[in-house]
Amino acid sequence: MTAPFLLLHPNDNVLVARTLAPEGTKVELASGAIKLAGAIPLAHKIACRDIAVGERILKYGMPIGIATEDIPAGSHVHIHNIRSAYTPTYALDDANGLSEGGTQ
Repeated sequence: MTAPFLLLHPNDNVLVARTLAPEGTKVELASGAIKLAGAIPLAHKIACRDIAVGERILKYGMPIGIATEDIPAGSHVHIHNIRSAYTPTYALDDANGLSEGGTQ
């Protein structure tokens, strides 16, 4: 992989920006070279391969979320195309119209 991105774990499906990566930056991926369609901020992620909707996003070899849409290799991976895979909390249940006991 090329600067300014870093692969944190061999099982990861994302690369992390070590600095601002301007639009048009060339990045070498396993599938070939791509040019970034937009700027990627420091510490944000791009897909290092195609990621299918419903697939877990792996960073440090651990799941950090689930893809909410297909994410092509080289695309920005952020809150617009992933969701959390954390266990729901009472606050989240309450926001969905459930009481603390888990019933409506």
